[in-house]
Amino acid sequence: MNYQHLFSVGKIGSVTLKNRVVMPAMGTGLASSDGELTEQQIRYYEERAKGGTGLIITEFTTVDFELGRAAANQLRFDDDLFIPGFRRLADAVHTYGARVFVQLHHAGRESSSYLTGGKQIVAPSPVTCEAIGEEPRELSTSEVKDIIGKFVEGAARCQAAGIDGVELHGAHGYLINQFLSPNTNLRKDEYGGSFEKRMRFVEEIIQGIKQQCGADYPVTVRLSVDEFEEGGMDLSLSRKVSRYLEKIGVDGIHASSGNYNTMEKVIESPLFEEGWRVYLAEEIKKEVNIPVFAVGNIRDPQFVESILAAGRADFVAIGRGHIADPDWVRKVADGREKEIRMCISCLHCVYTKGHIECSVNVRAGREIEFLEMKKINEKRHVVIVGGGPGGMEAARVLAIRGFDVTLIEKNGKLGGQLNLVTDPVYKKKMTRYVRYLINEMDRLKIDIRLNSEASVGLIKLMNPDVVLLATGGTPRVPAFEGLELPHVSNYRDVKVENSIFTGQKIAVIGGGMVCHSTSRRLSEQGNDVTLIEILTESARKISPQTRMKLMEKLKTVGIQVITGHSVSEITAEGVILKEDKTGETKAIEVDQIVIAMGVQAYNPLEQYLREIMKNVYVIGDAAGNTSLADATREGFELACALG
Repeated sequence: MNYQHLFSVGKIGSVTLKNRVVMPAMGTGLASSDGELTEQQIRYYEERAKGGTGLIITEFTTVDFELGRAAANQLRFDDDLFIPGFRRLADAVHTYGARVFVQLHHAGRESSSYLTGGKQIVAPSPVTCEAIGEEPRELSTSEVKDIIGKFVEGAARCQAAGIDGVELHGAHGYLINQFLSPNTNLRKDEYGGSFEKRMRFVEEIIQGIKQQCGADYPVTVRLSVDEFEEGGMDLSLSRKVSRYLEKIGVDGIHASSGNYNTMEKVIESPLFEEGWRVYLAEEIKKEVNIPVFAVGNIRDPQFVESILAAGRADFVAIGRGHIADPDWVRKVADGREKEIRMCISCLHCVYTKGHIECSVNVRAGREIEFLEMKKINEKRHVVIVGGGPGGMEAARVLAIRGFDVTLIEKNGKLGGQLNLVTDPVYKKKMTRYVRYLINEMDRLKIDIRLNSEASVGLIKLMNPDVVLLATGGTPRVPAFEGLELPHVSNYRDVKVENSIFTGQKIAVIGGGMVCHSTSRRLSEQGNDVTLIEILTESARKISPQTRMKLMEKLKTVGIQVITGHSVSEITAEGVILKEDKTGETKAIEVDQIVIAMGVQAYNPLEQYLREIMKNVYVIGDAAGNTSLADATREGFELACALG
């Protein structure tokens, strides 16, 4: 495909970009504890620049480390001491022809006393953010002017460090957003009340930057065009705000959405359609003549081209897609779209503790640790048993390093547990990832043996140097009384064996993605379904946004959900539940019971192989690690470590 719009030159103010792809600001947790840029952080951004991105916008960078942080290990630029680090960042990005903006930020009420050293958080008005739960202190007029000065000073430092421009974080419920929104700005002074007064805070920041840095120094604003909260910023108000921003000299608008109370509209779960937010950019573009960025759950290069070709936006921001594959742009330019490792929106990058991680790209946040794939000096043969994500990731890396790899899969297709995803939106994303892995197996000419049952004898005949067992798991079935009854089955019977129930009352017991998708499938078959949610290990790994979206989908199709209970017994008539808090029991009458409580390790070969071989390794579900991130990480790390 000819991506003439994607690879056309663009301009933001005085800065020229080589293409229309932007990597937007995303927190990494890679800064030092005092907010300083680290070499790992610079390397992380450098790799995305090397991958062909036109513009990189750093993660949110506070202008007030004392009261303005929203996260631990957040970048700061509130002192000249940090200029050298940002100079190194600018030099690294510029080496590859990319440009870099710094996103200047103040959290306002979307902080916590934990981050402020016990001091009360601050805001335009003492309006509590429900998601935070701490009442903020109203900033005095002099404090407001002081913070304006800090934004201006931050921009001046950016310019001194060779940074190409700045983005003001006026979205997601942070301080600038708080001044703009009628919900959070109840002030009676010159910074609150009328529309013009609510605009004054950001207006004076922009004017100050232009005076300090020059009128041609680019300033863009990230705006929550719709906060999806009654009384807050919405499309109608944002049209007016955008026109005003253009009038006072802003060079571009980054059309985002949501705040901490509507976080699912800030960082989407896997159940959101690709590019669902593009309409916000499209509407703002109708109001202004400055560049507008579309952002939000955008993955596919053909979709990016269509956005630009239709004039819906001037630039397209690909966020988590750049975490999953830093070479996204370069692969598109080279016609290697099948080699793009697309983000699956699983939110692992958001909810990991510590620095950023990615469930499909182990190197994210660890680029210095894995600078190159070391080639082996002599051929060695590795047999991998299991064609799930862990096994295929190990095969991919081993083949790149020069190993001779044979992968044995007992089923007729690769993908393992990933093939069990049935939600239409999520399945599309997961199918892309499975296709990527399968394409890598073909591209690297890995010997794939489908419909083959691995045995000790077969493996012995192959005479491998190393055996890697990625045999996955089987449905986990707790020791409920009554499991032997004929009306009890498990999720594989529904999703793999395609057992069909119609017009029956069914109870699904469990938690996690597989539990929810099993419930929906049964409902779609015309059954009356009740989900008895029991928190499992896999269920606890689901993000709050995803769980909320899953619950909405269940309610939409009429599935009743019971929480706060445990299973006491399965009977011929149904299931007896015990209330967690009171211990009271109640009986649920159903025709069928389906257990969907995740997986347990399936590893029948290890013991026997270890008796005849030295180099036997186990990864993923087979090792008792139940997440995609675990399987991918273990496959990657083991493949890198083998000598």
